[in-house]
Amino acid sequence: MFTGIVTGVFPIASLTRKPGLASFAVELDARHLEGLAIGASVSLNGVCMTVTKLEGTRAHFDAAAETLKRTTLGQLEVGSRINVERSAKTGVEIGGHPTSGHVDGMLEIVALERPENNCVLTFQIPPDYTRYVFNKGFISLNGCSLTVCDLDKATGRFRVYLIPETLRLTTFGEAKVGDRVNFEIDRQTQVIVDTIFAAMAAVKGA
Repeated sequence: MFTGIVTGVFPIASLTRKPGLASFAVELDARHLEGLAIGASVSLNGVCMTVTKLEGTRAHFDAAAETLKRTTLGQLEVGSRINVERSAKTGVEIGGHPTSGHVDGMLEIVALERPENNCVLTFQIPPDYTRYVFNKGFISLNGCSLTVCDLDKATGRFRVYLIPETLRLTTFGEAKVGDRVNFEIDRQTQVIVDTIFAAMAAVKGA
């Protein structure tokens, strides 16, 4: 599990592609390497990945075909910068919201505004997921726990408002229209909504 609070942005140091597999290394600092072991889970742009090898200041990961197809990890190049978060520990404050790292898909930035001291990004979520998204609810974008604003249920469009600190500490400071980001809906919301829909369907079928 992760908290949706990105703790660093780090570059892809090496990348090898094979049929159905991409093996890559991320250059980390001492804080993110401390206690890190092979088999540990790390959130990379919101995707839960497993450490396969540790080599100096580099942590290595393998991404399978499905991960490459469904997430932005398929677009990585050497030098690409990604959001990183180590897995949550028991008793540690959850500053964002619980996330699994099991990404639902990708969203494109369809609009970007930069009013003074702010950045406003607009996305459009696929119809199959609109039932799980609510104004002032949670959504994870590239591993960042963010608040849904200005949601239009009819079109699926919504905005997120980013403060300077978020822009400084994440890859959103480099965002531009057309960029794709990984998204994960709030699992607690999904369970509640699916339970309600299942109950309603059962009543109608009774």
